[in-house]
Amino acid sequence: MRILFVCLGNICRSPTAEGVMRRLVAEAGLQDEIEIDSAGTGAYHVGSPPDERATAAALRRGTELAGAARQVADEDFETYDLLLAMDGSNLHELRRRAPDDEARARVRLLREFDPASEGAGDLDVPDPYYGGLHGFDTVLDQVEAACRGLLDEIVAARR
Repeated sequence: MRILFVCLGNICRSPTAEGVMRRLVAEAGLQDEIEIDSAGTGAYHVGSPPDERATAAALRRGTELAGAARQVADEDFETYDLLLAMDGSNLHELRRRAPDDEARARVRLLREFDPASEGAGDLDVPDPYYGGLHGFDTVLDQVEAACRGLLDEIVAARR
């Protein structure tokens, strides 16, 4: 299983999701079976490390963020089994760029996997970039719940 987490700049939300999912996958002993990466729909921060505020918030919860920002590439639609957008805007952009219906079907919102968000109207993970530190904790709360739900679905499908 190959999963790509996607936000706009690939320095806050998607690297947070990547880091959280890597930790959960390692805790489950599935790191050899699940490949995880992140990217941005925009090229604003290509080559930059994750935002310092996101990194600090994640470390407080035992999650390490690493890597350098990159932009979603056309090959990603062939490489990844799931492309998980952080919000509706990035979902729309990914579906617009997808080469065919099969690829579009693999593009979803991350929070669709959060059991507690069922029936919620807004499934966006809010962009904390221009806000205060509390926004990064909100992102972690939402991402952690959704990644746990995603991992549960992956494990259940393997049985």
